[in-house]
Amino acid sequence: MAINRKTWNSFDEMRKAAEEGDAQAQSYLGVAYQNGQGVSQDFAEAVKWFRRAAEQNDPVAQCYLGFCFLSGQGVPQEMGEAARWFREAAEQGDPAAQFNLGMLYETGQGVPQNYAEAVKWYHAAAERGEPQAQFNLGVFYEQGQVVPQNFEEAVRWYRAAAEQEVSPAQCNLGLCYQTGRGVPENMQEAVRWFIRAARQGDKTAQHNLGVYYALKEAEQQAAAEGETEEDVTATESPDENNVG
Repeated sequence: MAINRKTWNSFDEMRKAAEEGDAQAQSYLGVAYQNGQGVSQDFAEAVKWFRRAAEQNDPVAQCYLGFCFLSGQGVPQEMGEAARWFREAAEQGDPAAQFNLGMLYETGQGVPQNYAEAVKWYHAAAERGEPQAQFNLGVFYEQGQVVPQNFEEAVRWYRAAAEQEVSPAQCNLGLCYQTGRGVPENMQEAVRWFIRAARQGDKTAQHNLGVYYALKEAEQQAAAEGETEEDVTATESPDENNVG
């Protein structure tokens, strides 16, 4: 989405531009009200400015307005309206809107459930670097749902999301390395990705690490006990060369 976003020298200058009808200024003012930056947080006021910009076809504002309807923030929750505004922005190439529209199609909220449409919009967003879309697309490829099962493609998208610190993607990438799905089996790489996910609180990765370390400890203990038994046997066995 090649859109040059404007900048202003001060908040008052931005507000003046918004009041004069500048769509990008209206969008930024909406964000300010949504987050309470420079003004008191006011979700209804945020929606007002997002709507003004969205009606001028500003894709960022359209995506924000879609989120307001999705979450019921400043307006009553209305999934159909969320889908409408996400679509307006998605068709202009906004990756966040493409991901959110894909999510609505996957879950059947505001639109009829349609996995093929979900994958279409996840793919569009993933190609533009949206990390959650990359993860979701990886899951579709790993499971072979709608798209042909392709572990290499799953790994490609898990890695893209994992490198942007999406913890479930890091965990799934670790599992791919552990099982050799889409990549050569490599337990060292698996552990590396499990650790990155676990540090972010991913419960599955934490569990996998716990199992890995428990097995390693058991192996080491068994090896140590085996060495001890060998030493004892060697001590107790007579030296055949000295038997007379």
